Amino acid sequence: MGRGPDPVPVARRPVLGTGGVVTSSSPFVSLAGARVLADGGTAIDATLAMAAVAWMVLPGQCGLGGDAFAIVREPDGEVWTVSGSGFGPDGGTPELYAGLGLDALPLTGPHAVAVPGAPAAVRTLQGRATRGLDELWAPALRLAREGVAASAKTRADVGEFAAALDADPGARAAFLPGGVPPEVGARLRQADLATTLERLAADPDAFYTGWFADRAVEHLVASGAPYSGAEWAAVAHAPVAPAIATAYGGARLHQTPMPSAGWMVLQQAALCDGELVGSEQLGAPAVHWLAEAAAAAFRDRFASCGSDTDAWQRTLDPAALERTRAAIRSRDRVGPAPMRVAGDTTSTVCVDADGRAVSFIHSLGFTFGARLSVPGTGVILNNRLGRGAYLIDGHPNEVRPRRKPLHTLNAWLLDEPGVGLLHAGNCPGGDGQVQWNMQVISHLVDHGDDPQRAVSLPRFTVFPGSDADVVGRRRELRCEGGIPATTLETLGAWGHDVVPVPVQVGGPGGSALAISMDHRHGCVRAGADPRMEGVALAV
Repeated sequence: MGRGPDPVPVARRPVLGTGGVVTSSSPFVSLAGARVLADGGTAIDATLAMAAVAWMVLPGQCGLGGDAFAIVREPDGEVWTVSGSGFGPDGGTPELYAGLGLDALPLTGPHAVAVPGAPAAVRTLQGRATRGLDELWAPALRLAREGVAASAKTRADVGEFAAALDADPGARAAFLPGGVPPEVGARLRQADLATTLERLAADPDAFYTGWFADRAVEHLVASGAPYSGAEWAAVAHAPVAPAIATAYGGARLHQTPMPSAGWMVLQQAALCDGELVGSEQLGAPAVHWLAEAAAAAFRDRFASCGSDTDAWQRTLDPAALERTRAAIRSRDRVGPAPMRVAGDTTSTVCVDADGRAVSFIHSLGFTFGARLSVPGTGVILNNRLGRGAYLIDGHPNEVRPRRKPLHTLNAWLLDEPGVGLLHAGNCPGGDGQVQWNMQVISHLVDHGDDPQRAVSLPRFTVFPGSDADVVGRRRELRCEGGIPATTLETLGAWGHDVVPVPVQVGGPGGSALAISMDHRHGCVRAGADPRMEGVALAV
């Protein structure tokens, strides 16, 4: 089968383990998870510890004020998911926003905020953990109090949004010590957030129905968002739900359900199944097929999907799939696909010694979310409502009370009956992630790549997908450096508007993570994207 060019920007070998493995976008995060596994904890325990540390060391990407999704495969083969996302305000009707003169929801400030779902997802996961949050969050509490050395990524994020952070007293205190962005290596302490974590570890319900919810609702209402508080209580429980799935390469691909974008990966997989085996990896036919499959998913999302409809299921109808395959073969454009690749998200993947796997992804939406904090708590709020819901009359994703906006987050795994878990992973990056996840899955399944190579290879992106603020932008195919020049030339001749882009270390093109089970040798292989400071560790 064809092989592509060497991985970029850094070629590494996968990490091998005979017990548990973890992989994440930060050495601090991976170390926290590895320590839990080494001490006999489960993959769920390790995930909860890693999530809290990520809130400290990747503060622009994730936090208690954001959302989170997880997919879990148990040693007996059961696959289940948790979806932590929230509603907008009960008073947030289309008429209200029209009265404010808006034709799209703001991307920052109080009107961009949805009730955070991450704490609800954490609470559900903790119900199946073997250890308490006070123990699992202890490393994060220490980092919050003693300080975290600002990474180049954090320095860049704070510098880019310094004006907005400076306007919020809580964000200013945490991220702009002395009134200026921190130097790389400078310690950032988050005393208010440490106190919040400690209180919520003892009483998680307070986030939605106690002191924290009261403080958050009071601040949002004072800032102009029409919250009642009842919508916060309605998000308090994130139930366990079955995964959605489809066949791919003789295996079963499992994904997180609505309002997650997991169905978009399933649609792409159904369109690509059997089409890429033996193709030249990153050759023009393979890139064309994957790009058009992604464009079809964004087309269908914008045309008919909302979090409270089952329209996504029709995208897997065999007749609909064959019509799209025919268009891809004829090199017709199946878009347009209005999408903006933006958003700062981070994730973890973990497998424990018993074979339990967890793929977990969490986000504030855009970098530092709505750039609005809850006073005295250290919690930055997301901007998921602003980036995810439409102000389009009658659309199934139109903003409505008690309707969750469509999401970009998703997490996946593959298994095979009689064999067991094969692969698990995820890839942050706004609407880019459903495309990049499919590319990583194809590298693993169609080309037999190890997980490190699969997450390192150059990626390509159909631009724009479906973010509310950029619907209708001109379509491009953005290709990272390292994709062969002959591929780019051929794609251009086939009608793609090819735009070369550099590999962005620390940018929105990463950070993909993957693990693969080697059942022949009885070991696990793990990879972390070199586009970030990712590290995979084995115990």
